[in-house]
Amino acid sequence: MEVRHLRTLRELRDRGSVTAVAAALHLSPSAVSQQLAALQRGFDVPLTEQRGRHLGLTPAGERLALAGDGVIAAVARAEQAARGTDAEPGEPVTVTAFHSAALAWFPDLIAQSLADPDGPSVRCRDEDVSISEFVGLAADHDLVIAHRPPAAEPWPDGRIVSVPVLEEPIELALRRDHPLAARSTVELGDLAAEIWVAAHEGFALEPLVVQALAAGAGDRLEIAHRVNEFNVVAAIIARTGAVGLLPRHTGLPAALRDELVLRPIRGVSVTRRIDVLARPEALTRPAVREVVGRIVEIAGRRSREGEAR
Repeated sequence: MEVRHLRTLRELRDRGSVTAVAAALHLSPSAVSQQLAALQRGFDVPLTEQRGRHLGLTPAGERLALAGDGVIAAVARAEQAARGTDAEPGEPVTVTAFHSAALAWFPDLIAQSLADPDGPSVRCRDEDVSISEFVGLAADHDLVIAHRPPAAEPWPDGRIVSVPVLEEPIELALRRDHPLAARSTVELGDLAAEIWVAAHEGFALEPLVVQALAAGAGDRLEIAHRVNEFNVVAAIIARTGAVGLLPRHTGLPAALRDELVLRPIRGVSVTRRIDVLARPEALTRPAVREVVGRIVEIAGRRSREGEAR
């Protein structure tokens, strides 16, 4: 059993096709198939199976891929130990984030990188994906800033490492002249007749609307607009008087803070967890760990500044 074969199996699990694995590993599809065949020869149970036009992992293959994650991380730690504990000046670290976290934190993260030529060089990209797709982004990025409702399934242990960043309250966004804006909190029953802007089905905030409102509004709730980008949500609310949910620290654009207010919904605690995700071997690199620390620091500082306003 060779580490490169385990890595190929892991990539098939995470990418879903031999073609995608070949592109990621800069191999031909036939070379990928040969590596998988070489790995298979060491086992009596099948590791892969054909699923329509694509090759997938059997339960045995899934278990081996998960064990392989630990092997790959151990090899990475050994290689890092041989190189030493210091990061190379300007070492690139790729970071991806959902839109609102990117807007709130990327400018500071990039500014810190530019001000410290001896530190990591961050390369940032925003991604608008459903909760189930965040883990897959770690195949192509060193760090993934992801969010999920607290009640959602935890990130897969072993396959991914998660570093908690923030548990962020989600509150009702209202135009400042809305009749409910004068209240310090809003009752569920007051929201049944409102026209709502909500996230797309399957995205992180959409189930929070259901959680917050099902008991009080039931089938009277009217979700008229489906928008994931918080700048757009805020602009719609400011212009039309519709209502929606926005995160307290990352969801309210600075340009609209004088036009909108955020209010908690009485008796309902609605939050989202924001974590940094990485493959285990990525966190063996000092530069990657330093960027994680910077993200946590920026998020905490921005949250404290928001509470002080």
